[in-house]
Amino acid sequence: MATHLITGAGSGIGAVLAERLAARGDELWLLARDARRAAELRERFPGAKTLVGDLGDPAKLSWAFGHQALPVELDSLLHVAGVVELGPVGELPVKAWQDTLNVNLVAPAELTRLLLPSVRLVKGHVVFVNSGAGLRASAEWSAYAASKHGLKALADALRLEEHGNGVRVTSVYPGCTATAMQVKVHQQEGKAYDAGQWIEPESVAKAVLAALDASRDAEITDITVRPGR
Repeated sequence: MATHLITGAGSGIGAVLAERLAARGDELWLLARDARRAAELRERFPGAKTLVGDLGDPAKLSWAFGHQALPVELDSLLHVAGVVELGPVGELPVKAWQDTLNVNLVAPAELTRLLLPSVRLVKGHVVFVNSGAGLRASAEWSAYAASKHGLKALADALRLEEHGNGVRVTSVYPGCTATAMQVKVHQQEGKAYDAGQWIEPESVAKAVLAALDASRDAEITDITVRPGR
């Protein structure tokens, strides 16, 4: 039985991953921003354990974890949670930049730092669910794309640093995926939303699982998933 810690398990790709891994009989640790959310996740995923920590305030994660039991061994640390705020550079306020960078980049870095000893112990796997925006930036996507470009740099550096410890690191770059985030994007862009046009969360979850399930002689470093319709 493997042990996994997942951020963003409440919806979308993270929820599908939690469901698929739980169906295998694996042990789940799910990060929640507060106690109420943690209770909701435990109800949705019976047998799962929860950690409470606000990704929007990464400076307090160490303090929060210091008051909770942490997994001793982690076969995988799955960074799935993310936020998006669109707008032209000339209009995007500092708070939008700070909130986006905190959740999408600084918190994954801090969470990895805090849990890396548990991952190293079993030569585990760190997976960053990035975005197509982590490879290219579009107009009005500056803050989000910057955070995801930074996440790519974090993953690339971590991979080189931890290779000798047997830790594998994978970045997954989904295109537009039918999640709550995509609904918000369409609202901000003033466009009609049709989930049938986009990648299903299950398809991205399959890509993540393929990386996790790769034999030890191989490390899948980067996966790009594009809409097939």
